[in-house]
Amino acid sequence: MKKTLLLMGLLIISVVTFGQKKEIKKAEKAIESGDFTEAFSYINQAEGMISSAESSIKAHFYLVKGQAYLADSNNDLAKMKSAGDAFQKSLDIESNGKYSEEVKIQIQNLRAALINSAIEDQKVKNYKLASQKLFQSYSISKSDTSDLYFAAGSAVSDNDYDTALVYYKELMDLGYTGIEKQFYATDAETGDETLFNTQNERDLMVKSKSFTNPVDKISESRQSEILRNMTLIYLNQGNTEAASEIIKQAREKNPDDISLIRAESEMAYKVGDMDRYNRLMEEIVAADPDNPEVYYNLGVGSNKMGDKEKAIEYYKKALELDPNYAEALINTASLILEEEGAIIEEMNSLGTTTADYNRYDELKEVKNDLYLNAIPYLEKATEVRPDNIELVRTLMNIYSQLGEDAKYKVLKARFDEMGGGE
Repeated sequence: MKKTLLLMGLLIISVVTFGQKKEIKKAEKAIESGDFTEAFSYINQAEGMISSAESSIKAHFYLVKGQAYLADSNNDLAKMKSAGDAFQKSLDIESNGKYSEEVKIQIQNLRAALINSAIEDQKVKNYKLASQKLFQSYSISKSDTSDLYFAAGSAVSDNDYDTALVYYKELMDLGYTGIEKQFYATDAETGDETLFNTQNERDLMVKSKSFTNPVDKISESRQSEILRNMTLIYLNQGNTEAASEIIKQAREKNPDDISLIRAESEMAYKVGDMDRYNRLMEEIVAADPDNPEVYYNLGVGSNKMGDKEKAIEYYKKALELDPNYAEALINTASLILEEEGAIIEEMNSLGTTTADYNRYDELKEVKNDLYLNAIPYLEKATEVRPDNIELVRTLMNIYSQLGEDAKYKVLKARFDEMGGGE
């Protein structure tokens, strides 16, 4: 009688095992055919019996479950996370079993899907979701810390500075530098140097004769950028002590790093230490004399310190290097027009004496000279920023004041098309 019961027990186990395998196979076929509703139906049926299954069947089940979630994810982060959890559970059960290699391949597919989806999110400025997907990719395979770096960058773009700071701290604790070997070759047709994702991809293109001159390069370290961003985040949080400490340590290690000098100058600017700001900016100018942004920033600093003439000088230097630098054009015109308010106020306060009339004519001439000096910058700015309605409005009004009727009419029509006349 005991032997009969034992045989019956073995029979039940065999039937359950067969049922699990059958449901898993059905789920696989449903995934292949794209019928995910049916696939999850089979997965749910198998899951109710999986706790008693042998490890190999469990590992297979979670592989298939992960595949179903990944195939059905369609950029849905929750489903991608479920896929990752299932794959990890499969590896936890059998890290070197029958299905472990396939699980590892699926994990790489999942990471590729997360990264590609994050790129699409970034294109539509959904930086929060992009950051979450990149962090999820890093969490799945922490050997590739670049995902964490890009997750931090997306968090900064989303103004989620607390999350970005957590990620940056982890990167620094990991000793992340971002230094990597890069594979370049020259386009045989255009002569442009192109960066390839892998050496194999580059070598195949060179072999096809469409690219020549293969060159390997080492990328620059990203640590300075990370420290710079951490400094600015601390400043944004009002933690100037932490910002000062981190930039101090960073500059001791890399005293000539331009990005760190720039970070320190931004810190000085934010705390209102304009003397220090300008000293640091002069260092940057000496190191990067052909960068228009440097002169633009010096102009901003000089203007904040009340030195308008120096600010205009810096803006003009920026425009020498980049005639289309919109911010420099706009700021130059704004500084020129700053005196307009005081002139108009005095004109309006004058009486009806001969001296008053004479003074009025003098002031009108000064005002018109301001307009004439500002016009070239405003005209260029409206070319560079054609959709800026305020620029069009300002230039249109100046044309009106100067009696430039033809130019006024052209801009008035443009202003009305932009909705300014409503």
